[in-house]
Amino acid sequence: MTTLTDLLTKIGSKSIEVVDLTAPLSAQTPVLHLPEPFANTIPAQLETVSNFDDDGPMWAWNNLHTGEHTGTHLDAPTHWITGRDGASVDQIPPERLIGPVAVVDVTAEVERNPDFVLEVEHIEAWEAENGPLPDGAWLILRTGWAERGSDPARFANADADGPHTPGVSVAAAKWLAEQSPITGLGVETVGIDAGIAGTFDPMFPAHYYLLGNDKYGLTQLRGVDRLPTLGAVLVASPLPIVGGTGSPARVFALVEHP
Repeated sequence: MTTLTDLLTKIGSKSIEVVDLTAPLSAQTPVLHLPEPFANTIPAQLETVSNFDDDGPMWAWNNLHTGEHTGTHLDAPTHWITGRDGASVDQIPPERLIGPVAVVDVTAEVERNPDFVLEVEHIEAWEAENGPLPDGAWLILRTGWAERGSDPARFANADADGPHTPGVSVAAAKWLAEQSPITGLGVETVGIDAGIAGTFDPMFPAHYYLLGNDKYGLTQLRGVDRLPTLGAVLVASPLPIVGGTGSPARVFALVEHP
């Protein structure tokens, strides 16, 4: 039996579970809103082309209108000024879209403080308990934020000062980008930076450092609570949009059960 045949057999027997980490994509899917004077992307919309009618009596299909960074999506290096000369989403090697998962659980901290940011010492404490971050890993920040995903207002958690959502500190973003072996950062929030990251120096450090170092972001993940700390394998499937700075993606994990 080959390795791939064994994999399919185990998926069929449910000894390897396929965990969908993707938020449903619809007009109700939360979208990042930037303050004026900055421009914003559009929410997802379907426009009917035909629906078993005179425009197409035996088929239904739609035009999809949405931005590259809507719902569960991948950030490519060209999304940020530090990575503008890097890879667009169609140029990302597919093997880099598959990798081991390392889950850092900070749900308790986020319950106490929605502006919580991951620091280098949190990562070092995680490594002291679990060993070094695996090569090519997707570091997933488990915050419990996905529970808010069906309520755009709670998901944004914004007030007059802006959004209050968890993320990573400047130091942690720089460390993950320059010193860790990860492929990218996955989060449950609308973007890979904290809601208050516009006040950091540099602003939005997860974007600034990770995308500037040929690493990627995955946002609005769901089902993270179903993943083990280590041992799962993540597969991200963005559309290969030519010149795209990102893409909505179907993201899932393979989790082996004894």
